[in-house]
Amino acid sequence: MSMKQRINLLIAFSVVALFVLMTVQCYLVKTAYEYKVAQFHTQIKNEIAQITNNYSDIDSALVSKKETLYKSLSEKYMKGKNTRLDIKNGVLNTEIQNIITQKLQRKFERDLPNFKIDFAVVLNKFILYKNQQKADTIFSEKPFIQNKLYGNLASLNHAFLVRSYVGTTNGTFENNEYQLLTEDSMYVSVIDWEMIILRRMTFILILSLFSIVTLIGLFVIAIRALIKQKKVSDVKTDFINNITHELKTPLATLGISTKILAQKSIRDNDENFNSIVNTISRQNNRLQNLIDQVMANSLAENEIELQKEKIEAEDFLLSIVNDFKITFPKINLKTDFQTEKTILVLDKFHLTTAFLNVLENAVKYGSNTITVRTKIIEKQFSISFEDDGIGIAKNKQALLFEKFYRVEQGNIHNTKGLGLGLYYVDQIVKAHQGSINVISDLGKGAQFTILLKV
Repeated sequence: MSMKQRINLLIAFSVVALFVLMTVQCYLVKTAYEYKVAQFHTQIKNEIAQITNNYSDIDSALVSKKETLYKSLSEKYMKGKNTRLDIKNGVLNTEIQNIITQKLQRKFERDLPNFKIDFAVVLNKFILYKNQQKADTIFSEKPFIQNKLYGNLASLNHAFLVRSYVGTTNGTFENNEYQLLTEDSMYVSVIDWEMIILRRMTFILILSLFSIVTLIGLFVIAIRALIKQKKVSDVKTDFINNITHELKTPLATLGISTKILAQKSIRDNDENFNSIVNTISRQNNRLQNLIDQVMANSLAENEIELQKEKIEAEDFLLSIVNDFKITFPKINLKTDFQTEKTILVLDKFHLTTAFLNVLENAVKYGSNTITVRTKIIEKQFSISFEDDGIGIAKNKQALLFEKFYRVEQGNIHNTKGLGLGLYYVDQIVKAHQGSINVISDLGKGAQFTILLKV
C-alpha cells in the first residue's frame, strides 16, 4: 500500500471514528436527558402525593356531595329512570367541578411555588355490581380528556400520570345489595418542564459540548496534518518522477558514449574521439549542475551565506536583462525602470540566479513578452516581472514557493524542471529580509514582485 493510499485510509477512518464518537456522545446525552425526565416526574409525583392523599383532605363536604351524587345516579339507573348517557353527563357536569379545581390550584400554588402546574382528574371507570356480580358498566375507558372531572388541562398529550384513586360505594336497593366502583386518575403537566430539565443538565450539556468541540478540533488538526503529509507525499513523488526524467537523458547519453568509445575505430579517429569526449563532458556537467541545484536548495534562508556588496540596482538588473536576451533572443524582454541610481546592499551572485530563475520560469510557462519594472514602494525597492504566459490558478498560488512544487495544468509536465526554481528565489529573497508575491489569473499571465530594503 502506497503512502497516498495509507493517508486516504487514515482520513476515512478518522471521519468514521469522529462520527461514531459523536453518535455515542449524542446517545449518552439523550440517555441522561431521559433519566432526568424520569427523575423529574418522580419528584413531582412525590411532592403532589405529600399534598393530597385523597380529595377528602381538600374539602370533605364536597367529596361527600360527590359520593351522594354517584349513589343517586346509580339508583336512578337501576330503576330505569336514567340512561348511561344521563349518568355520564351527571358525573361530568356538576357544580362541585369548578370549586375543587380552584381549591387544588391554590393548594399547588401554595405548596409547589417553584412549578406552574396544569392538571386534570379524569374518570376512567364507573361500574355497578349487584349481589357481587357485575350489573353494568356505565363506562370503562382509556384516559380521555373529555372525561375530566376537575382541572384546567386541555389535553393529555404532554401530561404524565401522577396517581390513580379507586373509590367504592356500598348500598341497598329493593333488598339487593349493590356496589359502585370508580377510578379517577390525576394527570399533570408542568409549564416549561423541558427548560427546567435542561437547566438541571447544564453541566452535562457544557461538558458534552466541550467534548464534541474538542473532538472536532482534534479531528481538524489530525486531518490537516494528514492532508499536509499527503501533500508532502505527492510532492516527493512528483520530485522523484521529475528527477528521474532529468537524469534519464544524460545517463543514457553517457551509456551510449561509453559503448562508442569502446570501438577501436572511434579511438583512432581524433575528431570522433574528441566529439564523444566533449559529449561526455557536457553530460557530466549537466549531472553535476542537477546535483548542485538540489544541494543548494536543501538550505534554509538562515543557512545561506551571503556575500553582500553595494550595487546600483538599475545597472545590475540591466546586465541580467541583456544576458537573458542573448540566451532567449525570441523573447520580447522589456524594461520599465521608474527609479534611478538606487543603491542596494545585496549578494550579486545569488540574486542574479534568483532573477534569472523568475525569467526562465516565465519562458518555461508560455511567455512571449516579459516586462521588468522597478518602483519605490513604502521605502522598499520593488522589482516586478510581468509576463503574458498561461497564468496560475488562484488555488495553486500559495504552493508556488514550496520545494519541488510544479504547476500541474495544461501540458505543463512536458516542461523540464525539478520544482526548485521559485523555492530558491523565495529563500534568497528572505535571506535579504525581502519578500516576494505573485498576482495572476489563469490564462492572463503572472506578475512576480520582489521587495528589497533600500
